[in-house]
Amino acid sequence: MPAMTAQTPQDWPPAPIATARLVLRASTARDRAAFIELFASEEVGTYQGGARPRAELETAVPDVPGQRPGFFVIAVAGEMAGAVTLDRNDAGETELGYLLLPRFWGHGYATEACAAALDWCARTRPGAPVVLTTQTANARSMRLAQRLGFTEVRRFHAHGAEQWRGALPPAAPAR
Repeated sequence: MPAMTAQTPQDWPPAPIATARLVLRASTARDRAAFIELFASEEVGTYQGGARPRAELETAVPDVPGQRPGFFVIAVAGEMAGAVTLDRNDAGETELGYLLLPRFWGHGYATEACAAALDWCARTRPGAPVVLTTQTANARSMRLAQRLGFTEVRRFHAHGAEQWRGALPPAAPAR
């Protein structure tokens, strides 16, 4: 697991978090093109409401995307592979989210990045409930949720599809 010091949510951005194969870090201006590629990807958009038009993204994406607490760039060998987010929702829970560029799928990077982010969350937001929502049709995300220790809370329909909501047991460490 990553070695890092305890930080508070006000300590943003945190020092980069290194794992065996990747680094979680704050976003920089050099990540902008990769973010546009990520959000314009048909494959990535499959369970996210669809890809966004590249022309729209060129004007909408800021010079330095994702500058907020809980937003980490996933870097593999120095290249942006995607992002993992830990956002507070209206219920006071921390919602885990992640997106990876398709060329990085199938290598375990999402599991590794989410586990590192959850470890950071446990230190900076002790006791905060952590949840994850995904479409039941998204088999990869369903497997990831299981590997990370999320258990089903409920299923519901939204955005024209069945959604799965899982929660991380409070005492469960990230894997």
